[in-house]
Amino acid sequence: MLVKSKPGLFQRFYVVEILKGLAITMRKFFFGKTVTIQYPEERREYSDRFRGMHYIKSVNGVENCTACMLCPTVCPAECIHIEAGERPDKEKYPVKFEIDSLRCCFCGMCEEACPKDAIKLSNIYEMSQTSREVYDKKFLMEQRGHK
Repeated sequence: MLVKSKPGLFQRFYVVEILKGLAITMRKFFFGKTVTIQYPEERREYSDRFRGMHYIKSVNGVENCTACMLCPTVCPAECIHIEAGERPDKEKYPVKFEIDSLRCCFCGMCEEACPKDAIKLSNIYEMSQTSREVYDKKFLMEQRGHK
């Protein structure tokens, strides 16, 4: 038969366990190295594979996009909307190119599907807004944070 003994005063109030935890905390506080990044002054370094804000590559102010509709087709979040038009030399181009940043899951499938390598994901991670933001063609054409 198993006999249970009543726990003592130290065991009932977990005094030993609390002191062990405080010892670990104090050791890390006084002798541990700091890992805090002072954000506005210091920036975190991310991998080259990081996928941030979108941009459209352009050459001399003309976008590389030919409005082939592969990026909106492959997008799982359906956040890319393109309206195509034709230039006088019979080349297609996007009249309207919009990306809904709140719907986007930053998967990078649009970047991989583009045959002209026109749409890219930069390494910019500061995208907080106070209102719903839909990036239009003019905004996306500004060259931002190339990889």
